[in-house]
Amino acid sequence: MTVRGTTLSTLLASLRERGAYDAVVGTTRAGAIGGALVSLVHRCPLVIDHIDPISQFLETHPAWLTRFVELAEDLAFTRSAATLFVYESERDRVEKYASETVKTALGVDYDRFATPREEVLRAGRKLLPEGIRRPIMVYVGGLEPMYNVDAMLEAGSRLDSGSLIIAGTGSLETTVERTAEQHNSVHYLGVIPHETVPGLLAACDVGLSLVDDPHTLKILEYGAAGLPVVQLDGQARRRFGDRLTYTDKNPASVRTAIISAAGRDPEPLQSFVRQFDWRDIARTYNRVLSSVA
Repeated sequence: MTVRGTTLSTLLASLRERGAYDAVVGTTRAGAIGGALVSLVHRCPLVIDHIDPISQFLETHPAWLTRFVELAEDLAFTRSAATLFVYESERDRVEKYASETVKTALGVDYDRFATPREEVLRAGRKLLPEGIRRPIMVYVGGLEPMYNVDAMLEAGSRLDSGSLIIAGTGSLETTVERTAEQHNSVHYLGVIPHETVPGLLAACDVGLSLVDDPHTLKILEYGAAGLPVVQLDGQARRRFGDRLTYTDKNPASVRTAIISAAGRDPEPLQSFVRQFDWRDIARTYNRVLSSVA
């Protein structure tokens, strides 16, 4: 298996390698569209890994561009020998165009988060500022408005006890830095190596996810690490039930949810998350690839 990011140069390189592959897998979005072109030129089967709904793209891009991308994806679905999709909201669209569809899920490297190596645990602990107050709330991810970072910051800055740790980057990075400078309860770590994330989570007490998305990888990683999770109420409730602590976007509600979650037993969520281990999900991809190739 050859794995490539989708850029103009990698697309051109793939187009030149005629006869090198038995199948092409394209991941939403550019990978699926580029993969359709590669499979057409190479005359080999295309499998699409459709992991993000088009509505998510619309939140951060203009409507005209979203419509163009949607049409390109629809053509790719039509070209595919099989399309695997994650979001139930995309089922009707995918089934309309793809000849074969398979429901799948995003996964998590469960053991890496549930039982981190000792050196990873040490690296995670070193990231915490000296004298940090517990309970420690953590958010690892994009610093964009769609993740309700402002509500998270306001809730963290008004904690009577405890601390908020944020790691990641995005358009709100300056806002996060400024808040961390002004409030002792908020700490910004910047971008941290992905291999260190399990150690950081193991050193914290509560995971935060304030985006209305039932399939976000964050919840799976938090859960595998044994953290109780505060999640924006909405679509996730149907999937996770009472295994999460839910909140609205109001900073006061977020703060209350954080306090409530800190005392919860994380074991029900951790047990639930175990079923999304990548090794199990890989069996679906193995079956599909073996079939089309």
